[in-house]
Amino acid sequence: RPRRVQLITDEIGCTSSAMSSPLSGKVLGPAAVALFGAITAWGLTRTGAFEEGKYPIQCGEDVMSKKAHGTCATPVQQNLRWGVDRDVADKICCFNRHYAEHSGYWLKTKFLTEVDKTGETTYYDSVDGKPLFIAPRGRTFEEFKAESSSHGWPSFRDEEVVWENVRCLRDGESVSVDGTHLGHNLPDRKGNRYCINLVSVAGNPKK
Repeated sequence: RPRRVQLITDEIGCTSSAMSSPLSGKVLGPAAVALFGAITAWGLTRTGAFEEGKYPIQCGEDVMSKKAHGTCATPVQQNLRWGVDRDVADKICCFNRHYAEHSGYWLKTKFLTEVDKTGETTYYDSVDGKPLFIAPRGRTFEEFKAESSSHGWPSFRDEEVVWENVRCLRDGESVSVDGTHLGHNLPDRKGNRYCINLVSVAGNPKK
């Protein structure tokens, strides 16, 4: 019997519980994936995010083409920050286009005990160590934490993205320029909101 899908269009979360299927054993069907993409595209159009000269900066599917290690050139780094699970990070970053770490996973890591709560933190690609996000900017850490906690995943805004290294596809998927899956852009009333897996941005700086 088909399951009903409830749509929440005002404050849609970063992903549904079904989208965490690699970690929970659930499967998101093709119809649900297509529906999620359509909702996201509608949200992007509604906020004007894809208008010329505005964020996010787009890319084509070629960025996520098959490489030596899934969509990545190499596996994720060995010593990821905040004690995130390396196996989960590798699956999410390099062998995944639609799924996410569990909602609230970032709160169960060492993130809140180790992150700088008084200044900006740079979040690096878990694969190649390139800077991807710098936060908080234009708000306090407590505001960043509150928004991220509300949605279940670290949530970044346009001014916190290192656009030299980050792109978005038409369906809202957020990726690195080198093929790392990061999360999704799910705009709300404030504008673009990049819901990002902590395991994707727990890398160490590229030397």
